[in-house]
Amino acid sequence: MAEEKFSQKNISNLIRNILTLLYEPSQKTTLPVLKVNDFTSTKNYDLNYIENNLKNSIETTLESTKNLTISLSGGVDSTLVLGLIRKTLPDLKINAISIKFSDSVDETLTAKKIANFFEAEHEIIHIENYLLDLPAAISITGMPFWDIHWYYIAKNAKNKSDFLASGDGGDELFGGYTFRYSKFLSLIKPNSSPLDKIQAYLSCHERDWVPDQEKIFNQKTNFSWKSINSIFKPFFDNSLSPLNQVFLADYNGKLLYNFSIIGNKINQFFNLKAVTPILNSKLISYASQIHPDLKYNSLNNLGKIPLRKLLIKYNCDSLISKEKLGFSVNTINLWNSIGKELCHSYLDNARIVEDGWINKEWISSHITKPDLDIKYVNKFLGLLSLEIWYRLFVTKEMNSTTKLS
Repeated sequence: MAEEKFSQKNISNLIRNILTLLYEPSQKTTLPVLKVNDFTSTKNYDLNYIENNLKNSIETTLESTKNLTISLSGGVDSTLVLGLIRKTLPDLKINAISIKFSDSVDETLTAKKIANFFEAEHEIIHIENYLLDLPAAISITGMPFWDIHWYYIAKNAKNKSDFLASGDGGDELFGGYTFRYSKFLSLIKPNSSPLDKIQAYLSCHERDWVPDQEKIFNQKTNFSWKSINSIFKPFFDNSLSPLNQVFLADYNGKLLYNFSIIGNKINQFFNLKAVTPILNSKLISYASQIHPDLKYNSLNNLGKIPLRKLLIKYNCDSLISKEKLGFSVNTINLWNSIGKELCHSYLDNARIVEDGWINKEWISSHITKPDLDIKYVNKFLGLLSLEIWYRLFVTKEMNSTTKLS
């Protein structure tokens, strides 16, 4: 993306939305957009239909291949997809890849057990400096996101197979973000207005923004909470149940305009064909019709109930991680090891400050604080990514081969 492709309004929207929501809803997505009418909330569902749908999606996508790579985190979604692939194509050679981040929770032992259970070869990728290839990843995606774990997965998968599978979509379609649902339900009342629900929803995404969020931006960025709230109004100003409103907002948020777009661009760069059985159009439609109480049990805060039932059927439910982590880098440790130093290096003389988008005083007032709260760490890493993006695509003074070390 070159500077001439952006109007000031486009840059303003991108900076405002990505630094507040972690996605930009004006992007084109290859997935169907869900609407209020798609959520009919039938009281029951057919587990056999879900299983057969997933198997058919796998068989159709992989009918001509002899080997496959899968991103295996040790959670419900990737474990189920691996199990279904093995069940559907018993002779397929499967390579499972897991990531081990420096100074972070290590789930690779769980992933290894799962890979062995389904007779897949398993490789662990050790990432010492998570931000090392940030310029390369941003140059591929064209977007300023610092969570680039898929870049490392795809980079290692490209020499093993032309197909790369994942469990993407399980959280959004089957109620996997349980750590947010219980909080959301506790914050709203039967007579809560759409704005009340939007504010409750944003409170459940508290790591995406900071209490003094509006002070990050200069006037040129044109930030306002009113503009942010307007993005969410269609999701919460309707007759859906509160949980279905959350499911609608989750699906039409980061999944559509962050995870899927970033994944697709990285896959294309490395000439990989994505295998995402859960995100086939028929299952997206079917899952949105399942009553939220059949996806998420609020009494024990358990989500993805239909998918868990399939894991039980395959006798592997006891293998998965009990707590939802996925591929998760320890953000505070990342900040202390190299993140803070990199942010000083790039933000002390930031182009996004010089060109009037970001408030230098906000940066100066927080960056030197000891024991910085994780919300602010996330924001600084977001600003670092934005600065890298700006230097790559706007001022064009940075090369994609630059290493951050």
